[in-house]
Amino acid sequence: MKRPRVLLVDDEPDLLDLLELDMARMGLDSARAASVGQALEHLRRDAFDLCLTDMRLPDGEGIDIVRHIAEHLPDMPVAVITAFGSAENAVAALKAGAFDYVEKPVTPEKVRSLVRSALKVPDAPARSGGRPLVGESPAMRQVCALITKVAHSQAPVYISGETGTGKEVAARLIHAQSARADGPFVAVNCGAIPESLMESEFFGYRKGAFTGADSDRDGFFQAARGGTLFLDEVVDLPLNMQVKLLRAIQEKSVRRVGGVVEEPVDARLISASHQDLQAAVASGRFRHDLFYRLNVIEVRMPALRERREDLPALASHILARLTGCPPERAPVLDAAALAALGRYDFPGNVRELENILERGLTLADRGRIEADALNLVPAATGETGAVGEDGGNLQDYLDRVEARAIREALDKTGHNKTAAARVLGITFRSLRYRMERLGLE
Repeated sequence: MKRPRVLLVDDEPDLLDLLELDMARMGLDSARAASVGQALEHLRRDAFDLCLTDMRLPDGEGIDIVRHIAEHLPDMPVAVITAFGSAENAVAALKAGAFDYVEKPVTPEKVRSLVRSALKVPDAPARSGGRPLVGESPAMRQVCALITKVAHSQAPVYISGETGTGKEVAARLIHAQSARADGPFVAVNCGAIPESLMESEFFGYRKGAFTGADSDRDGFFQAARGGTLFLDEVVDLPLNMQVKLLRAIQEKSVRRVGGVVEEPVDARLISASHQDLQAAVASGRFRHDLFYRLNVIEVRMPALRERREDLPALASHILARLTGCPPERAPVLDAAALAALGRYDFPGNVRELENILERGLTLADRGRIEADALNLVPAATGETGAVGEDGGNLQDYLDRVEARAIREALDKTGHNKTAAARVLGITFRSLRYRMERLGLE
């Protein structure tokens, strides 16, 4: 069996000697280059399974090698060596297509961990065992192509999009198509954790750290070891926790509550929020340096109204899943029902479509769902009216839709705000903010 081969690029002979020794101890073949020009010549002449390059080279930057590999050898992972504390260089390399980075001083442990992760990168996307992203619209094809691309990297991914657009589905697909697919996928709703418990929940704690800490316990970072940590509604993190999260990302290590030792962590970070992250930075609610670390690659999930051509296939898929039937035997929407869905704006996106179809199934007659069963007229117009109907603009219309949805959720849950937030698919903090903004307190 052919041994994997690694191209090592650095202008320090001593470091190259150490890296070659590390590769040999791992059972890998290696070749060395001391400049961008030598590295590109190696890449044109020979085949490699991985490239590890310094960022500062005599005749250029390591990022030039990263870009060359991303363009001409997209299936080959490339990682970079950066100076300690050089976050800008590391982020730039990740955006250019690097798989990961290691900071100086380079240790055998850091290199071996990176190489082991990189050489597990699959040549083709893995099949996902989770829920798929359904749709053939240009917007969805673009999203799926980007997911396949970023799955081959270790770079942090930020998934943006309105509530109900499928951000967690996208995160699970990235995980399933990555080299970490066999590891855990740990999903965390940042808005659902009491602020007083955040540090212990994220980083774990030692026995005796506080009252009730009867034994050592892992946090989210330790639980996601070898896999992916998904931070949903990351904008809801309080500022003091943002500082601690930033340090964990920079150092790739955490300290448990009540502990004194730094523990290395190996989890890929994917974050998401339905809120505008840049607006949160501008308003001071979110740290700019953490934004810079999390938003290396952005995947924007389109709203359902932006891809109406996907509605027939998406509705068919959801009906089959809700009923447990094969698609060819699942209930169907008649032409009028499909037309009604096509005219609806779906403020709750795919999640709202699921609720509408589930409601329609209860009134379906012999496997056919008619427009009346969907009950879309009150939801689409009702008390809100159409845009411009009473002289209001789009924001006025959206505010009325949002206020109606919040009132209905509160009525449904007996005005339990925590339960209402769960029904709406948002965090408690987000619900409280929206109610204050809309004057619903």
